[in-house]
This record gives sequence, structure tokens and C-alpha cells, in this order.
Amino acid sequence: MHTSIHGQWSSRLAFILAATGSAVGLGNIWRFPYITGENGGGAFVLVYLACVFLIGLPVMMAEVMLGRKGRHSPINTMSILARENQRSQIWQLIGWSGVIAGFIILSYYSVIAGWALAYIPRLAMGTFSAVSDLGSTQAVAEFAGGQFGALIGDYQQLIIWHTLFMMGTMVIISGGVQGGLEKAVTFMMPALFALLLILLGYALSTDKFIDGLLFLFQPDFSRALTGQAILDALGQAFFTLSLGMGAIMIYGAYLPKDASISFTTTMIVIADTSVALIAGLVIFPLVFSNGLEAAGGAGLAFQTLPIAFGQMPYGAFFGTLFFVLLSLAAWSSAISIIEPAVAWLVETDKFSRLSASLLCGLGAWLLGFVTIFSFNIWAEVYPLASFGVEKTWFDLLEYLTFNMMMPLGGLFMAIFVAWFMNTATTSEELNSSPNSFGFKLWLFLLRYVTPVGVGIVFLNAVGVLKAIGIVS
Repeated sequence: MHTSIHGQWSSRLAFILAATGSAVGLGNIWRFPYITGENGGGAFVLVYLACVFLIGLPVMMAEVMLGRKGRHSPINTMSILARENQRSQIWQLIGWSGVIAGFIILSYYSVIAGWALAYIPRLAMGTFSAVSDLGSTQAVAEFAGGQFGALIGDYQQLIIWHTLFMMGTMVIISGGVQGGLEKAVTFMMPALFALLLILLGYALSTDKFIDGLLFLFQPDFSRALTGQAILDALGQAFFTLSLGMGAIMIYGAYLPKDASISFTTTMIVIADTSVALIAGLVIFPLVFSNGLEAAGGAGLAFQTLPIAFGQMPYGAFFGTLFFVLLSLAAWSSAISIIEPAVAWLVETDKFSRLSASLLCGLGAWLLGFVTIFSFNIWAEVYPLASFGVEKTWFDLLEYLTFNMMMPLGGLFMAIFVAWFMNTATTSEELNSSPNSFGFKLWLFLLRYVTPVGVGIVFLNAVGVLKAIGIVS
């Protein structure tokens, strides 16, 4: 039996809070509502829920199981388990992919999370209260767009907010498992849920709450879901759970042996999904109450919602709460994203926890400048333009990690566990009989459903499905 040199969670609840914090992030509160709005609401949500439980949950169980079995960083865990199962050390690449993906993701995630931090004082000082006096819809939209454009166009502002967010992340990480990570999520997650429920209470008081409820939960089958919408649901379900980049694996490495993997992962998936749905119940009534469009795209949180907050009673207060909520969600994810890299550096015996945290933080902070400049002074720079790819540096980093490294990481984790690990070992780690219905169902989903689902997402991401005419 392997032991972790990093320590472990003090309880099953601590792990649930930490892993839920990893899963709950900008993807739940920022991305899920706008992607649901773009795809028509209820029918999309139904497909999303099916994908979460048929693909996301089995992969999360596999990733937690790998982590607890190996008790090391993803790189060393995959090396250990490949050796124990008499497999090639090439499987170690899964760990490397996760660590590198997490490092890159944090570099731009910190910049975007900085936007949320920047909006807290803007809402608190009533900046958007002026929209109620502007009159025309076009003038209001131009004001909100101008505020957002001024923020991302000013690289000095972005550097300040990016630096503050990264410093907060590294302070938590340097404290270790129980002294840093666990203490942080023990505060962050209850606070996040409390803020979300306060905002939900406010949304309940609006005259469009029922409209928001029906939009989210009443499928409109007269409006056919496109192939792209189904792929969006599948991709969102996979990415919202922080799968494929080692974050859940390293958190699993700190899980006590007597904790049930199936129970804890199910609780995490339910909590993560609940946050996304409640966020939708908060956002859509506010959008509808102010005559705005649900299909507001990626600007829903930073352009459309501030308009809503500016036009409603106590909007400055509730708008401030919303962006505090968004910032807490981002922090709870950020600490898990970089933890695999920090843990690996500590395991080399060349770095203390503090020095490893500082090195990773400094590296991700410096790489974040690439994203910052992509929104202003490098906005017209397309590194692969000669190959016909008009993407900025930020677009390329996001594409590389979210569309390639994460799905491939999750895919190969599922394949390794389902096809290359000893079945007796996996059933023992899951505390389940190899002949039980639950274990057989999990293995079936992991062997056949997950590879097909994740494989389709990857093929769509690299343009194969569009090339053969399956999606437009």
C-alpha cells in the first residue's frame, strides 16, 4: 500500500468539499448559463445531465481511484500503477499531460478570474446603476460593452488583477493539504453555497422566476437540438468536473482509505451539477426581468448581467455578491489546477512545499502575460495565420488545453483503468464485488460509453466532424 508524503484530508467531508471546489468554477457559474442560453434551455439541460452521469461520473470515479491507489502526483502515480500492472511506462504521459495542462490553464484562468475580481468594486460603487438613465437598449448595451472593453483593453489593469488572484492562489497552495487546501475549501465552499442561495432568494422575488424555471427545466422538443448543441452538452459535462488534468487524481491521492469512492464522487457530481443549475435559476430570471436575451454568449456574466444588476432594486449589493461568488468559485478551482505540478516538484525532493508553490505560481503568472496581451496589444497577432488559423495566443492556449489535452487525458485514463488495470485491484479499491451490478455497469460505461463520447468531443474539436458534414 502506498502512502502520500503530502498528507491526506482529515475526513470524507473535507475531500467532498475540496473536490467539489475543484469542479465548481467559472465553468458552472459563467459558462453553463450562457451555453444553455445559446442552446435553447431545457432540452439542452436534459442532454447535459445525461452526459454528466453516464460519462462524467464514471471517469471521475476512475480518476479518484487512480489517485488513491498511487498516492502520488499524477506523473508518479501513473508510473507506479503502470509498473504494478506490468504495463509500459508510456502511460506516465497521462500524468505529464495533466500537469502541463493544469499549469497552462491556470495561467489564463487567473486572468479571466481577475475580471471577476475587477467587477466587484465596479458593482459595489454602483457603476452600472447609470444604465437605468440611458434610455435606449442600444445605449445600455454600448455602456456595458464599453466597461468590459475598457477593462480587457487595459493591460496594466489586467496585470494587477491577475497578480492579486495568483498571489491568493499560491498562499493557499503553500499551506499544504490540511493547512492550506482543506482550510480554504472549508471556508470557500459553504460561503459559495450561501451566496448562491442568497442570490437564488432574490431571483425568486422577481416576476420572471417562473419563466427562468421553465426555460431551464421544460424541454422544448419542437425545437430540435443540433448536433453541435449535443456536443456542447457533452463537452460541458466533461469539463465542468475538472476531469483529465490530474486535479481530481491528486485530490484522490489524499483521500482516506476507508472513504467510499462511489459515494463521495456521486456527492461531488450532484453538488457540482446543483451549482450549475442554481446559477441558471439565478441568472435567467434576472435576464428575463430586464428584457435581455438568454443567448447572450460569453458576455452574459460580464456584459449582460451587469445591465440587469444596474436596473434592479439593490442591484449594486446583489451584483457585488454575484462577482464575489464568481471569484470564490474561481479560487476553489485554481488551487486544484496547480496542485498536481506543486506535488510533483515536492516529490522530486529538490523543493519544499513553499518553494514549489512559488516556482509554479511565478511560472503561471509570467505565462499569463501572453493571455493578457492577447486582449489588447497582441489582439491582432495570429501566430498560426500562415496555416489559415486566425486564433490569438489566448485562443490557442485554450484550444490546446480544453479541446485536446483534457479530453485526451480523460480518454486515456478511462482506457487505462477499464482495459489495462487488474479488475480485482479496481474492484477492491472501489470496495465492490467484481460481479456486482454496480461494478459491471461502471466498467461497461468506462469501457464503451466514455471512449465513444469523449472521442466524439475530441474529433469535433479538431474539426473532423465538420469536415465530414456531421456538424455544421
